[in-house]
Amino acid sequence: MAPAKKQVKKPGKQPLKGKGKAVKKLGKKNQIKLFIDCTHPVEDGIMNCADFEKYLHERIKVGGKTNNFGKELTMERQKTKIALTSDVPFSKRYLKYLTKSTSRRTT
Repeated sequence: MAPAKKQVKKPGKQPLKGKGKAVKKLGKKNQIKLFIDCTHPVEDGIMNCADFEKYLHERIKVGGKTNNFGKELTMERQKTKIALTSDVPFSKRYLKYLTKSTSRRTT
């Protein structure tokens, strides 16, 4: 048997950490599901859940354009909860940003 060659790491060729994890292909099984619970603000009379859903529908950008939901993004409301399902990569932080900007705008 021939001796196995050991891989020698070159000093200047280190992989970037976290670079490969960010880009992930999503299939039908890998849908992103995000939920917003509006129970407390609605009970306190601060905001209306239907108006908030309309606001999100107008402001969320998909592919750099607003009102571009298509088949990739769906939003549905059950009483005081809003469920957002995405087939394309979608940031939870972006949804949190829109939620906070709405609450600041209404008060």
